[in-house]
Amino acid sequence: MNSVINKYLTFGFIKIIINFTLIFICLGIIFTLFEEIEFFKDLNLNASLPFILTIMYIPNEIIKLLPFIVFMASMWYLISIKTNGDLLSLKVFGFSNLKIILILSLTAFLFGVTVVMIVNPLTSSMIKYYEETKAKYSKDVDHLVSINKNGVWIKEVYKENLRIITAKKVEKNFLLNVSIYELDKEKYEITKRIEAEKANILDNVWTLESVYKFDLINDENNSVFVENEKIYSIYNIEKLNELYRNLDTISFINLITKYEILSNQGYSKRLLNEKINTFFSLPIFLFLMVVLASIFTISSINKPQNLYYIFISIVCIVVIYYFKDLSVALGQTDRISLTLAVWIPVIAISLFCSIGILQINEK
Repeated sequence: MNSVINKYLTFGFIKIIINFTLIFICLGIIFTLFEEIEFFKDLNLNASLPFILTIMYIPNEIIKLLPFIVFMASMWYLISIKTNGDLLSLKVFGFSNLKIILILSLTAFLFGVTVVMIVNPLTSSMIKYYEETKAKYSKDVDHLVSINKNGVWIKEVYKENLRIITAKKVEKNFLLNVSIYELDKEKYEITKRIEAEKANILDNVWTLESVYKFDLINDENNSVFVENEKIYSIYNIEKLNELYRNLDTISFINLITKYEILSNQGYSKRLLNEKINTFFSLPIFLFLMVVLASIFTISSINKPQNLYYIFISIVCIVVIYYFKDLSVALGQTDRISLTLAVWIPVIAISLFCSIGILQINEK
């Protein structure tokens, strides 16, 4: 009998999670499709392309919203089994509040593991296709960045000239072994070359160190050495990380198995560690979202302020969602480590749930 009831709870809960996920997917398609249509409106392309790219983009965003989705699904499911009398029946068969919550929480945990191990490799491939396709039709073709096994390559327009920048790799806020070539935009002839040991690219005004400058128009053989040189670029470390090192294109499995390769290619170990810990924390986060939803929902059962408690719980989850972003922001500004920043919301919710779960079990 227990196995039958366990299956009833598990499959019923999974069904609700899938239904909520489909609702969010539909909403995401509606809002994102308009943006894609706006992007391609001046290009004579197949009308299906914006829709295809929307489908490629949405699943990755849904994974980021899973804690919120699971929280809402948990509340809906718990209220439904209370309303139809199933909760009372479960207690008759010896299922306490704590046991019911544990079954649903473990279901959410395993659901999170499935997403990380099976779904994420698919969504990472989809988001990679999305970015590569958008890059082909980008109007900003004068500004390009490529990061591969040969190092970092940057192309940008500087005043009336083109600038080609190469570097061995990115290390924290620095480009190492930097070469900068300035070309005449019309003749495509190299007019100046700069060699630097490293460049601080924390902001748009780069600081070059141990610099050799070559004037290739007047005298290509002689060089001028200076300790420091400042140049302006449209790129900085934040923009490089955001635009051309989108770790969403790399699956959790590849992050683990190809960690050293990615690091040698110039990917920041801090960002790699943050992404890995984000994946590790997702199943635990889903587990805690079920417990949190249970605290608000079950504690409001048979109380006239039912809707009030539900409203308070929704406000609470929104606060937690932004608290998570705040924690990551503190990590990105080096106030705390990025790894700790990922786990602080999980630890905080765990402490809150550990207190609330004791009260639920008494009901």
